[in-house]
This record gives sequence, C-alpha cells and structure tokens, in this order.
Amino acid sequence: MDLLIGLDLGTTALKIALFDNKGKMLAVSTQEYALLTPQVNFVEVAAETYWDAFKAGLAEVKKAYPIQKDDKAALAISAQGETLLFLDADGRVLRNAIVWMDNRADEEAKMFKERFGDDACYRVTGQVSFEPCWPASKVLWVKRNEPEIFAKTAKFLLIEDYFLYRMTGEFCTEGSLLCSSTSWDIIHKWYWPELLDFIGIREEQLPKVVESAEVVGKMRPEVAAELGIPCEVTVCSGALDQVACAIGAGNIREGMFSETIGAALAICAPVSHPVFDPNGKMPLHYFALPDTYMIHTFTTGGMTLRWFRDKFCSEEMAVEAAGAGDAYDLLSKEAASVPAGCEGLVMLPHLQGSMAPDVNAKAKGVWFGFTLNHRKPHFARAIMESLGFILRRNLEALKSMGIEVKEVRSIGGGSKSPVWNQIKADINDVTLVTVKSKEAGCLGAAILAGTATGIFSSVADATDNMIEIKDTYHANPADKAVYDRNYEMYCNLFHDLGDCFEKTL
Repeated sequence: MDLLIGLDLGTTALKIALFDNKGKMLAVSTQEYALLTPQVNFVEVAAETYWDAFKAGLAEVKKAYPIQKDDKAALAISAQGETLLFLDADGRVLRNAIVWMDNRADEEAKMFKERFGDDACYRVTGQVSFEPCWPASKVLWVKRNEPEIFAKTAKFLLIEDYFLYRMTGEFCTEGSLLCSSTSWDIIHKWYWPELLDFIGIREEQLPKVVESAEVVGKMRPEVAAELGIPCEVTVCSGALDQVACAIGAGNIREGMFSETIGAALAICAPVSHPVFDPNGKMPLHYFALPDTYMIHTFTTGGMTLRWFRDKFCSEEMAVEAAGAGDAYDLLSKEAASVPAGCEGLVMLPHLQGSMAPDVNAKAKGVWFGFTLNHRKPHFARAIMESLGFILRRNLEALKSMGIEVKEVRSIGGGSKSPVWNQIKADINDVTLVTVKSKEAGCLGAAILAGTATGIFSSVADATDNMIEIKDTYHANPADKAVYDRNYEMYCNLFHDLGDCFEKTL
C-alpha cells in the first residue's frame, strides 16, 4: 500500500501523521518539547530533542496503524522557519539549535543594515529588513561570540535540511524555507554572494537548493532500523510550515488567504508573481509551487495563549490531566462569558518581539486598561482578541498592496475554538472558514510527498480532491463598534510604546 507521512516540525511540538493515497488520515501523534531560554532573547532546543520526538511520534503512529514490510511510504516535512543548526565535517551537531524566535543577534542585524541597507534586503531576499531572528544574523553572531563553533562548522542547516540529511545523507533545502534566511536571492534563486562574503562563509557550506515536492533520496537502512520502519521510505522536499498548512487548507491560488494560530500567528496569501509592498512592510516569500510566491508574515503572539495556560491556568490543566476536558476548551468557554471588547482590556501579545507589518524585535507583551472588575476570563479573551487585531493589521496591509482577499481559511490550534473563530471574523468583518483537515501542516507535507513520488499528478489536483470545508463564521455587525475602538487602542499602544520597548532588555 502507498503510505504518505507528513512530519510537522513545530516550535513547541512535533506532529507526525500517516495518510493513505486518498488523503485519509490513518494515525497521528503529537510530541511536545520544551524550549531552552538560558537568558533574555535566547531560545534554543537540542537537536536530539527534535529527533527523539520524531522517534516517539513514529512509535505511537505505528501502534495505531502497523506499517508492513511490503508497504511503500513517502515522507515530507512541514518545518518551522529560521531554526538553525551547525554541523561539523562528520555531520555532528556542534551546539543547540538556535530557534527562530531567538533575538540575540541584534548587533549583527545592525551590521547588515549598515553594510547593505534594508532596501537591498527586501529587493534581494523579500524580507523587509535585517532582523536578529534571521539565520544570517545568527550565523554572524556565532562567528563573533562562539568562534570555535564557527571555525568547526562545515554545514549551516535549517531544521528541515537537518532532518533530510539525517534521513538520507543528502544536503538539500528548498526555497520556501530558505528565503527568510536573508542569504538567498528570492528572484534569481541563488545564494546572495556579497552577503556570504560579508559573513565569511562559502556556498559549499550551505545545502543544495531544490523545489518543494522533489525526491531527495531513500531513507538510509540504518536510519529506518533506528526508527523501526520496516518498509522502503522515499524522503522528499517539503515546505515551510505555513506553506504546508496553506496547502493542507487548499490555499494555493491568488485571492485566497489562510491564517494559522499555533506557536505563531501566521498569514499566507499566494500570488502568481513577485509582489513587493510599496510601503516596505510585507515580506515576500517563495511558495511550494515552482516560480510562485506568497505574502507571508507571522508573529510569536500565537504562543501567548499557551504561555497563559501554562503560567496561570493550573485548574484548567488539572481538569485536562484528569481526563475531564481540554484546558484550551475551558479557556474558550471562560472567554465566551466576557463581552466583546473585554470591558476595555487590550493586550499586545508580543512576548518575543513582533513581525510585519509592525516589525519590532524588542516589542513586549502588554495588558492595558485592566481594573478591579477584570477577572481571568477577561485576560484570556484579551489574548484572543489581540491575535484578531494582528490579523486585521495584515489584511489592511495586503489591501494597500492591491491584494484583495476573497476568502479567509483558518487552520491550526486556534481554529479549533468556535469562540476564537467568531472573534476573528467579527474583528476583521470577514467570513472565516475552517476545514476538515485536522492536521493541515502534516497533510500539506503529505501532499508534497505524494506529488514528488507521482501518487498525485499535481499539488492542485490533490488539494481539489482532498480538502473539505468544515464550518463557516460570518461577522456579527453588532460588535463592530467596540472592536473598532479596541483595535484603534491596540495600534496606538504599539506605536506609543516604541520608545519604552527600545529601553527594555
């Protein structure tokens, strides 16, 4: 039987799902892991943590659906962007992975700005400015602060590249993941030589660039044995997680828009040709279909609700641990008891900086306007509303670029909450649609694997036949005035607190 394995390498959890060649999900596993934050602005994960989660997830999947020796499997990855690994000449990892939300490389980003300028960054890479979170900045930080690691590094890899190498022995990457490295020319599709020279690295230290949905190689027998996979596995190039999620939601054409709330809140709007924002605020990314692009941005705000759950919701987590409910569902019910607008409470959810269209690596989380009347449910709802405000900022920016969004599809953990979905529809005055794809990132990766191996004739063919609508949410005009007022306050707070953010660590 032809099996498709979609591996979603997320920020705080790994998901692995097994599908048949019709797109039916046969088994799924989620493995959470902790982020290491040794000091302010540092976020790391040991490479072996990711790999151990992969093994544990596969073991769980195989319990639910035993894979047979005569099966044939194709695997592709939906990967978090920007997370960076350093390998020596023997393929050994030299230090912890530096996670995408890590902002330690502030001085290095300034060095790039001074040498090249943000205009060149946007024109060449599609990223609106040099920022501490981009891999090029992190590589330069390691060179300046951990010279012994830099000197030993034979390969600089992103997280998908590392898994492809570990499974097949091949050093490959693909454009949707690579473009936010700020070391890749998004139009000509080659590495930016002047930037590599400035850092002091060679092109051969970087992986070969292929398109998404290409066969990379067969899984090495010793790796298959380690993972306990009895059948032949063809490993294929996947995509950036938000690209894979867009594919898994059927968002592959112009005029469509998907938003994902997981560890990050991310938006994705495919376009058939490069579209640069005249205001220089909206990043341009490469898409998973050859020579197509997308307007894509994200913020760490999506992790805010998990942070709130972990730090302040021990009662809800205890209920979940006892098997009597889901902590997030309980928080949604509590938020539903609060009126729209949270009785004046407004939040900025930027716990690890903010991205386009309001780029500020030093932005912090803020609650504003709380009084003695506010309770925990108000704070939970304020988080949900704040992510709706970020979504509105992005939709407004797209409109200013001449990109009209005809349909919004919501995926990710946030789409499981009817309360949150209605909040987003109301704040943005749009019709919001969810899909039946329970694991959009894994499904998108599986579609890419199936396309690479010829199971599907094209990505478009696969999505047209496999993606189904689940629920539709229409905006409630009764709440428009209060949301408009709080949205204005959100924008004012972000602008007015800029000087304060600069003075923080």
